[in-house]
Amino acid sequence: MPIRQLGRTGLTVSDVCVGTSALGSFPAQYGYEVDEDTAVATIRRVFEGPFTFIDTSNEYGGGASEARIGRAIADVGGIPEGFVVATKVDPLPGTTDFSGDRVRRSVEESLERLGVDRLQLVYLHDPEKITFAEGVAKGGPLEALIDLRDQGVIQHLGVAGGPIDLELRYLATEAFDAVISHNRYTLVEQTAEPLLEDAARRGVAFVNAAPFGGGMLVKGPRAVPRYCYAPVAQATLDRVQRMESLCEEHGVPLAAAALQFSARDERVTSTIVGMSRPDRVEQTVDLLGVEIPDELWSEL
Repeated sequence: MPIRQLGRTGLTVSDVCVGTSALGSFPAQYGYEVDEDTAVATIRRVFEGPFTFIDTSNEYGGGASEARIGRAIADVGGIPEGFVVATKVDPLPGTTDFSGDRVRRSVEESLERLGVDRLQLVYLHDPEKITFAEGVAKGGPLEALIDLRDQGVIQHLGVAGGPIDLELRYLATEAFDAVISHNRYTLVEQTAEPLLEDAARRGVAFVNAAPFGGGMLVKGPRAVPRYCYAPVAQATLDRVQRMESLCEEHGVPLAAAALQFSARDERVTSTIVGMSRPDRVEQTVDLLGVEIPDELWSEL
């Protein structure tokens, strides 16, 4: 797999990042459970290659995602050389507490669960849960993250959220080396374009999450008539059905086009693909290897 520079960090990562939200078992969102042994086996398989970038969060599965990744890390004697494991800070579960003190505790929890003494990359997760003013205020989450970075507890900082305008404001602080956008740069929607351009100008790594839009761009709009886990207009369903038909005419899986739409863009450092079983590694490699003619790209 292509290996790319992670912005200005000095780290390198594969152009696909292993997403682990479902790895902590989140049936309410994904419709299925993931047991601990399967989760650990999945990360053990990831450590065999070719993907070298793993993304998790303090809140995924109530901390189970990090704990299961930590078990796999322990099994192999530490994070393998050349791999990057990124996590995120989150508010206290069940509250709106996103204070600096909460951020420090979130980092402590992640260190303990992952079984490491420092974190390579930590994102401020879903900052839309508070106002921008609260995010950058004295004693707030950004100040705490910068302090932890300066102490060496965290190597690099990122921001991961939904609203593009808000993420642009955070990038303007010059505190972040990476940014995650989800569901905003896919075959269905490209509203992240300004963020892509801004990140490129600043030398910030752009990490693109949810290239399949929550499943619609894998199973098709008839099977999954939702985008980003919410119902969508009939016009969108019709448009994706047309995309699905075009892919079928060219013998290309819709999922391959959806993934490669992101991976082929040189401005995208890495694309997050959720993996909750070991065989998802091979399936993702296969999607990346599908030959897609220029004619199909033009039609899409």
